[in-house]
Amino acid sequence: MSDELPQGWDDVLLTDVAAREKFAIVDGPFGSDLKLSDYVPDGTVPVLTTKNLTGTYDPNSVRFISQEKFQQVKRSKVVSGDILIAKIGSIGKCSIYPEGAPTAIIPANLCKITVDDQVVFNRYLYWQIRTDEFQNMLKDITSATAQPAFSVQRLKTLSIKLAPLPEQQRIVAKLELLLGQVDACRQRLAKIPALLKRFRQSVLAAACSGKLTEDWRVQNPHKQIENDHAPDGATAVPISWEWKHLAEISEVKGGVTKGRKFNGKKTIQLPYLRVANVQDGYLDLQEVKLIEALPEDKEKYALKAGDILFTEGGDRDKLGRGTVWRGEVANCIHQNHIFRARLITNQVIPDFISLATKSEFSRRYYFENASQTVNLASINLTMLAALPIPMPPLPEQQEIVRRVEALLALADNIEQRYKKAQTFIDKLTPSLLAKAFRGELVPQDPNDEPASVLLERIKAEGGKNKPQSRKKR
Repeated sequence: MSDELPQGWDDVLLTDVAAREKFAIVDGPFGSDLKLSDYVPDGTVPVLTTKNLTGTYDPNSVRFISQEKFQQVKRSKVVSGDILIAKIGSIGKCSIYPEGAPTAIIPANLCKITVDDQVVFNRYLYWQIRTDEFQNMLKDITSATAQPAFSVQRLKTLSIKLAPLPEQQRIVAKLELLLGQVDACRQRLAKIPALLKRFRQSVLAAACSGKLTEDWRVQNPHKQIENDHAPDGATAVPISWEWKHLAEISEVKGGVTKGRKFNGKKTIQLPYLRVANVQDGYLDLQEVKLIEALPEDKEKYALKAGDILFTEGGDRDKLGRGTVWRGEVANCIHQNHIFRARLITNQVIPDFISLATKSEFSRRYYFENASQTVNLASINLTMLAALPIPMPPLPEQQEIVRRVEALLALADNIEQRYKKAQTFIDKLTPSLLAKAFRGELVPQDPNDEPASVLLERIKAEGGKNKPQSRKKR
């Protein structure tokens, strides 16, 4: 790609497009110029913060100083249309101070640029500051101190690509139209995770209530069961189902305790599952650690294919979560913060129990029976063993698992497509900005006054400092 500027454009310093006033590019007052004691409840002049770099003005997010103090620091004043840039901390974050907002003051971590609107359209400069190219220039002038920062003096050494004034306005109009469409797409995409979450929850609810296989039961009738011991708060289940406690269909057991004293006994190293390995519905086995254990622990705490894993708790979202172990790691045992349920009947399949224990009813059971503090919750082995499980006949369990897996696979596929779309959308804004300031977004008009001619004319008419054109790129 050529580095040449488009016809009629010029490469000029920020100072060439700033207003002619003395403090057109300035930062906020430092140190003793603006102290905490200067903020007063009955003040009338707002002092902005980085929270105001959103393009809106919220009087609840600012503090105020008096008119008297304002007169002392008014070199740092901001009015509607000024461009604000963070120069300490959130380097390069920027916005335009909105129309109708009151005259304000910026603090030391912000700077402002008041543009000469005969030379540059403020929104043109704002969007150019947002480009990766300009943001990288800001990084180049930033000093790595306790907080990254750049000085106004160094900011003034930076240049911009100045298009003819009419072309600037065409660029901004087209750019903001396209970016508005990008934002609309982003907002629509942002709804997808919540929709997928509700869909997955609905699938589990339908699976564990029998609604998912209503049609299947019509074709595959089973004998009715006297189902009069449904737990409180449980959804009604079909008359061919029954309720069982987890301990009635499985052996529920805790794991090995970390940090035991062995008192000189012979030990071995074994791979073991931690809470971090057991996620909600899947296993994260990227890092399986070793634990020092006794030789007999290898069999005592061994995991076998088909074991259903549960987490004891910790953070609230970790309470009871788990999945089915399929023998992914040889000779693997589990920590005491993970429980395993091993089925003791061939009339139950582990995948059905795993999805049943993720239902809304099971989640509620965990929370109601957990030991809880402000941010943590844990469930003990006794309470887990007493967990009620809705039990359809074995063939229906198999059909439920098949249907749930198909539906959740569909949701996973949509989620992957959503992530790809989100990545694409995230790249669109910087791509459009780059295209805009290469002169590729709108057609050029040979009748537009070239930027260099405009600057020379403004200088001749009003005595503006001679523009310092930069070397063509």
